[in-house]
Amino acid sequence: MSADFDIAETLDVKGASCPMPVVKTKTTIDDLDAGEVLEVLATDPGSMSDIDGWAAGTDGVELVDQTEESDVYRHYVRKTE
Repeated sequence: MSADFDIAETLDVKGASCPMPVVKTKTTIDDLDAGEVLEVLATDPGSMSDIDGWAAGTDGVELVDQTEESDVYRHYVRKTE
């Protein structure tokens, strides 16, 4: 993957189903500094829309990218404030 951002931390929520990927993403991103990017690894296909929707409706975060590789969904969320 060629990304134009550095990953500050990786959160592995593989095996967790809704709503845990979003809950753990929120908890983890709260501990990051503004501008840092969190990589979230999930196996729940619903995490694609769940994390997208959460980021769109949450001030202070931005969904930078999402990819799918070998049944692993990768989400990149930047803390903006």
